[in-house]
Amino acid sequence: QVQLVESGGGLVQAGGSLRLSCAASGRTFSRYAVGWFRQALGKEREFIAAISWDDYSTRYGDSVKGRFTISRDNAKNTVYLQIDTLAPEDTARYYCAADSRFGRVTSVPPRAEYWGQGTQVTVSS
Repeated sequence: QVQLVESGGGLVQAGGSLRLSCAASGRTFSRYAVGWFRQALGKEREFIAAISWDDYSTRYGDSVKGRFTISRDNAKNTVYLQIDTLAPEDTARYYCAADSRFGRVTSVPPRAEYWGQGTQVTVSS
C-alpha cells in the first residue's frame, strides 16, 4: 500500500506561483512513478505531468507545457509540482497518483493504483 497526501494548494492571485507537494508513505516510494492531475468543477480530469522512478524522466500534458515543473525527492518520499504564472483557468483540485509502471500513470485514462485526496488551487483574477 502507498498513501499519498497532497499539500500546498490555496488561494493565489493571477501571476503568482505555487509548489504543490505529494508526500508518500507505505511501500518503497522510490520505485513508483508519480503523476499530477487536476479536475476543475464540471470538467474532466486532466493530466498535467508525470515522473518516472528510475531515470526521473518526465512527461507533460500538452496544455500545461512551460509553466509546470514536476520533480521528486526520493529521500523525502515527495514529488513536487511547481506552477508558475498562475491563471484563473488553473483553478482546480490537484491530485497526485502513483504506480509502479510509468505507463499506467500516463495512460488515458490513467490507471494508476494509488491516488491522493487532492489539494484545491484557486486563482483569483
